[in-house]
Amino acid sequence: MEPTKPKIKDYADGWITEQAGTPVPGFLKLAFIVIACGALAYFFIYMNGEVNHEGRGHLVRAMNAATEASAALMYGVAALIVVFGVIVVAFSFGKSHD
Repeated sequence: MEPTKPKIKDYADGWITEQAGTPVPGFLKLAFIVIACGALAYFFIYMNGEVNHEGRGHLVRAMNAATEASAALMYGVAALIVVFGVIVVAFSFGKSHD
């Protein structure tokens, strides 16, 4: 009886390979959550620019007043970040389809 070779899937022309049926590692699942939350936090902190900076904050506030940035657009982008984070986390915790 011959030993069977494990089925290897490759991505990016062989730069990334995985053994079929291998679960996503726990640290990687946690990394997906941390990255998604970090992106959302970074967006909300700097949504209107660096307005609290000591040296250039007054210039950023003046630019924001002159250009009248759309708050609805900014919250729309934040919603897209949330949707992306939910999809990535759901994908990482989901079952493999192989």
